[in-house]
Amino acid sequence: MVSAMDPGYFETMYADSADPWGFDERWYERRKYALTLAALPRPHYRRAFEPGCSIGVLTAHLARRCDRVVATDVVPRALESARDRLRREGVADRVELGLASLLDPWPPGAFDLVVLSEVLYYLTPADLATTLGRAVDALEVGGTLVAVHWQHPVPEYPQTGRAVHETVAATDGLHRAGAYQDADFHLDVYTRGPVPSVAAAEGLS
Repeated sequence: MVSAMDPGYFETMYADSADPWGFDERWYERRKYALTLAALPRPHYRRAFEPGCSIGVLTAHLARRCDRVVATDVVPRALESARDRLRREGVADRVELGLASLLDPWPPGAFDLVVLSEVLYYLTPADLATTLGRAVDALEVGGTLVAVHWQHPVPEYPQTGRAVHETVAATDGLHRAGAYQDADFHLDVYTRGPVPSVAAAEGLS
């Protein structure tokens, strides 16, 4: 069973491949990132947090929508790849990279966007509850939380994506703002406290 407290599993993955999940080449991943970005209810954010950033593919996209992105991972090699990508794409000045797991203390300060993409099913139920509590505490009132996870069971993961999203849905303080689901992945968008719809925010309804 894989735990976010055991970076050795991930270090082994990156020792065998610079991009072990094919984030940079698979249409599945490109499509998922496009849907994630399209689901964000705001055109721009002040400060985002993306734990488990891996090689920085989604991080670079987020940097174009945010003044500042704080992104972390448990594997130094992945962070080096992310740093190189951010430089190549001209957004390195907007991103702060750090070596940390989800169970380490979160970065100080508030965020108006928290992106939990393909990371929560590495946590036990107890650690997931703790992490979601931290997420709500770190999120500004009216801020956005996005959860995106693979739906097929993976035997070595402590939880399934389906179980994770059920727990997120039951978390106090979060209001669902949108969702997308297909046979492969589940995407949920929440806000801390109720906020107007996108149309209402622009005076269209």
